[in-house]
Amino acid sequence: MKKVVNVLSVTGFMFFGAIQSTFAQEAAATEAKTFHQILKQNFIDGGPGFMGIVLVALILGLAIAIERIIYLNMATTNTKKLLANVDDALSSGGVEAAKEVCRNTKGPVASIFYQGLDRLDEGVEEAEKAVVSYGGVQMGQLEKNVSWISLFIALAPMLGFMGTVIGMIGAFNDIAVANDISPAVVAGGIKVALLTTVFGLIVAIILQIFYNYIVAKIDSIVNSMEDASISLIDLLVKYKK
Repeated sequence: MKKVVNVLSVTGFMFFGAIQSTFAQEAAATEAKTFHQILKQNFIDGGPGFMGIVLVALILGLAIAIERIIYLNMATTNTKKLLANVDDALSSGGVEAAKEVCRNTKGPVASIFYQGLDRLDEGVEEAEKAVVSYGGVQMGQLEKNVSWISLFIALAPMLGFMGTVIGMIGAFNDIAVANDISPAVVAGGIKVALLTTVFGLIVAIILQIFYNYIVAKIDSIVNSMEDASISLIDLLVKYKK
């Protein structure tokens, strides 16, 4: 849980730092306004349509990412300790004692061990098949909903760029209507274009950090599962002799 807090803190600092640097000029011009007011004003200036969709992508992406981080941290198991406990239980109390150890231990590794031990009476080969099959099921549980985060990572900047294009079209329309190319005519459309791009990229950067952390965590757990499964089969072969 401490890792989740640390990741959220670092990401929060990066998010607010990026926004502050982007809107430094606006903040300097309106010193009386709070940061929240400046952020809200720039969000409104960017247009509620695309900015709202980008915000929804951020909220949904963060919700899924935080849920996955909590789940993965709860799924992390001390495999060496679990293997030692299962080995002791097999030696002292047999298969039922080892299964009880697995039932009392949280995480996918313990669940895989339980499935293997449950099929041990049919032979070591059947136990190994059960371990492999259930390992695939647990891997799917670890990767659940992660693809949605990658979707939001791709979607946020695309929406921002679309807002940019629409803002530039609006700027050229203003030029055509006013028959004048002065900065005052096009400033509004260009500001909308830049704001949507900035917010889209910020959302993508934040979600990318979470996504990379989640993928690395999944890889670590899967490697532990594979190593522990091999060690379990060795234990079962030794127990059957």
